[in-house]
Amino acid sequence: MNDPRRAVLSPCIGVCRLDAHGFCEGCHRTGSEIAAWMSFDDATRLHYMDEVLPARAAQETPVVDATLIDRLRNALHDLGSPPAGAGWNYAGLDDLLPPHEALTPAAVLVGLLPRAHGWTVLLTLRTDDLRHHGGQVSFPGGRMEATDADPIAAALREAREEIGLRADQAEPIGYLDAFDTISGFHVWPVVARIAADYQPQRDAKEVAAVFEAPLDFLMDPRNVREVEREFAGRARRYHEFSFAPQRIWGATAAMLVNLRERLERVR
Repeated sequence: MNDPRRAVLSPCIGVCRLDAHGFCEGCHRTGSEIAAWMSFDDATRLHYMDEVLPARAAQETPVVDATLIDRLRNALHDLGSPPAGAGWNYAGLDDLLPPHEALTPAAVLVGLLPRAHGWTVLLTLRTDDLRHHGGQVSFPGGRMEATDADPIAAALREAREEIGLRADQAEPIGYLDAFDTISGFHVWPVVARIAADYQPQRDAKEVAAVFEAPLDFLMDPRNVREVEREFAGRARRYHEFSFAPQRIWGATAAMLVNLRERLERVR
């Protein structure tokens, strides 16, 4: 089996400008580090991506965009009222899934980080050998446990376990529409603002890498495509972003499209 970490060879997020201190505004590398990147071995690259570059990002002066937070509060479901009923996509999977009430409750954390170059979205690359959605880009999250008071508690717990995010580093804002997965989960996506000084501490058994993607890129409809494939005797549609070297598709891409559509309603 290939090492899943090889899928992430670069922290580049497409913002390629050096600041006054000689660091890239997007990935926080120096010009010399960018030039030498392909000569580094995997251990060195991961050391930079797990420790060196997040530490530099934490020292930035973040953007302050109260407008986005206000728009999100108006666009999302209230924190006290998780969206009820089947996921917005259930009709497209009703021949593959049990009744909505039989799906496994789950939650994910859609984390937004303020950076000097703009807002970013916190994403993970799952390890290849996970039972569900192995090797895919996802939000931190998982099934709800009996000890979780609500989907918010579940999303925060999973984020702590998977990527070392403390509860005091996340400010929940609201819910996206619930989403049902082909693997049998009913997922509540919780949108939250993440503290700028957060530094990933991933669980290597579940998370191959933690990375950020520019929110502006993900909210631009030109950067996502809808793909149709036949599966189990029926045409199915899914969304897909190409964010080199990653492919963001399936449930994660659908939730990002849902975020864009809800934001568009409150412009």
